[in-house]
Amino acid sequence: MNRTLGTVLAAFAFSGCAGLQPAPSATAQLAPTNGNTATGLITFKKTAEGVLVSGQVQGLAPNTEHGFHIHEKGDCSSGDGMSTGGHFNPDGKRHGAHNETEHHAGDLQSLKSDANGVAKFSYESRTLSVGTGITDVIGHGLIVHRDPDDFKTQPTGNSGPRIACAAIIKG
Repeated sequence: MNRTLGTVLAAFAFSGCAGLQPAPSATAQLAPTNGNTATGLITFKKTAEGVLVSGQVQGLAPNTEHGFHIHEKGDCSSGDGMSTGGHFNPDGKRHGAHNETEHHAGDLQSLKSDANGVAKFSYESRTLSVGTGITDVIGHGLIVHRDPDDFKTQPTGNSGPRIACAAIIKG
C-alpha cells in the first residue's frame, strides 16, 4: 500500500513540475550593418494573450524614429541586411502599423530613440507566436531601419536602409 501511494505521489509531483516549464521564448542580438552603430538585444516571450516583445536598441541617432520589422530569413551575412529578404508576411496581408487590423506579421512598432540614441520598449503582440504556427518568429531576421516607417508604402513602409540586423533564435 505504501509503495503504491509513493508511486502515485511521485507521478503527481513529476506532472506538476512539467506544468512549470518556462514559456517559449526567442532572442535577437542586433549587430550594426556596414557603416552603422546600432546594436541591441530583443526578446520575444509567449504570454497568455500573445507575445511580449521587449528590448533596447542603442547607437541610434538621438530623438529619431526608426522602422522595425521581422524579415523572412534569419541571415545577416550580406553586411547590409538585405540577405534577410522582405518583411515576414505569412498571411499575405498589406503592410501597415502594428496596431492596425491589416499589417504584416513582421510589422513591429516603430523604435523611438531618446536624447542619448537609445530606444527601450515593451509591448504585447497578438500577431506573433513563438515556437509554433505560421507566425512563429524563430528563424527569421530582425531589422532596424534608418528612417521612420510611413505605414503606407507597399510592401516596405519606405523606412530606408537597414542599420542593424539579427537572426531570431530560440531562447
